[in-house]
Amino acid sequence: MLISLRIENFALIDQLELPFGAGLNVLTGETGAGKSIILDSIDAVLGGRITGRAIRTGAGRAVIEATFKLNLDLSAWLELQEIDSLEDDWLVCSREMTLSSSGVRSRSRVNGVLVNKQQMEELRDRLVSITAQGQTVQLGKATIQREWLDNFGGDRLLHQREQVSAAFSQAQSALKALEKRRQAESQRLQQRDIFQYQAKELAAASLGEPDELEQLEQERQRLGHSVELQQQSYDVYQRLYQNEAGGEAAADLVGKAEAILQDMVRYDPQVQPILELVSGALAQIEEAGREMSAYGDDLDTDPERLQEVESRIVELKQLCRKYGPTLADAIAHYERISAELAELEGEGQSIEALESAYAKHQAQLRTVCDRLTELRREAAIALESRLISELKPLAMDKVQFQVGLTPSDPSASGADRITFLLSPNPGEPLQPLADIASGGEMSRFLLALKACFSQIDPIGTLIFDEIDVGVSGRVAQAIAEKLHHLGQHHQVLCVTHQPLVAAMADHHFQVNKEVIDPSRASAEAEQEDVRTVVRVSQLDSQQRREELAQLAGGQSAQEAIAFADSLLSQANDLRQAKAMPDAAAVLGKPSKARSRSRR
Repeated sequence: MLISLRIENFALIDQLELPFGAGLNVLTGETGAGKSIILDSIDAVLGGRITGRAIRTGAGRAVIEATFKLNLDLSAWLELQEIDSLEDDWLVCSREMTLSSSGVRSRSRVNGVLVNKQQMEELRDRLVSITAQGQTVQLGKATIQREWLDNFGGDRLLHQREQVSAAFSQAQSALKALEKRRQAESQRLQQRDIFQYQAKELAAASLGEPDELEQLEQERQRLGHSVELQQQSYDVYQRLYQNEAGGEAAADLVGKAEAILQDMVRYDPQVQPILELVSGALAQIEEAGREMSAYGDDLDTDPERLQEVESRIVELKQLCRKYGPTLADAIAHYERISAELAELEGEGQSIEALESAYAKHQAQLRTVCDRLTELRREAAIALESRLISELKPLAMDKVQFQVGLTPSDPSASGADRITFLLSPNPGEPLQPLADIASGGEMSRFLLALKACFSQIDPIGTLIFDEIDVGVSGRVAQAIAEKLHHLGQHHQVLCVTHQPLVAAMADHHFQVNKEVIDPSRASAEAEQEDVRTVVRVSQLDSQQRREELAQLAGGQSAQEAIAFADSLLSQANDLRQAKAMPDAAAVLGKPSKARSRSRR
């Protein structure tokens, strides 16, 4: 329940503080007097959209503060958000708006603690339901109608919808797992084909030692220069061991030196080490000559082998370019893909098992959806009966109403499409509410719907902006009684031009505009611009008589005053006849079902 509203520099309001009471609170005044600004400020302080025009001209800062009475539901929310409660069981929402070069900046607080937009929206859903002019069109939306029906169904239906949401989430998870596995299977098969091709190509190459390419390069060099090497080896042999041209070879020269040293040793033993060196050199020269002769004899000049070597080198280099860069890298790649190919070909996860799991979750989803549909049918029957009984006193006694449930694809909200069907006139077929209802009929329908929820909706404050527009006489009286009835279970704030509605108010506020001319206040004061401000007054009994007379007759003539007195007397008689409970005693009581569609 909204206890008080403080406004500073918002739109046409400079300074304003309003106390609200339990039951039906009515705001009246001339068209354009600023009544809707009061409701706009409530919307703004609870996180509603604002523009630069929200801040009063000439001011750089605006502040709105709304104080609500705390209940168990709000206390639980504060505890969840780790926000301390205030004394006197109050909850204070405030919003500060500041002009900047980029627009309007604002900060919202709850009990002095900064909160974000999401937190403010959650709290707003627990505090007020605002029905402004033009918002009745939302009733035509299928999602809004589904929310109304589900909330009317109560805890059992809402719990079932939670089960549907959980089942849908599980089914979606199973579907994602299946799709991921199918995608992985496609990628696996593609990867397997690639690895199979690579493995086949590498296996065909019969790769061996990592240095095979270097060895082949050396062999190609040898085979390519075999004739030249043979000639050179023969030349070296002759120079070392045996010179067929008649000259002395190195072995002959060293052998002569050895003979001389042997003679010298007989006379001087100190030459013995030198003799040993020369003898060793002679033996090495002779061995080198023999090995060089054998090397020349073993040289292969086979051109076929040379071609084989060159072909093998080309093959290995191609593999190195694809899988290398070195032959060792290509061999390592072959070993790696062989192991991965074995894993890919041995994949054990079954798509059929995932398909079976998904089918199982789909069946479970269908089962809980079917149960939700049954509960919705039960709630639909009850809502149809209740709503028709609420509409009949609102000059819609011949109305027909039906909640249409048509199958739809399963979702987190079930497998039903909800459509409110209405026939306001006898003989006309039932048609979707949004297609046939006039503005006045839609307003009355919404009011009747609110009445259906009056005892189960936990919101403390219902706000109506000219819900009675376009009606008069008996219908206006019926709307007045309905609003007062809502006031027994909620606090109701209503902007109206109807004297019949205003007469039923528990608290009556008059809104008007006042022009302030500072130059008139003091002849010596500096001249300033003329300003317009909104003023709100809570009316006493005599002031209410005069306001109702103005609403009814346009002037405070004796006849209009008499009519106003009759309205107040009639309103008092209706209260006593209906034996309505004290609204203050029922406001703030927690409810089992929570409405999830507030605006």
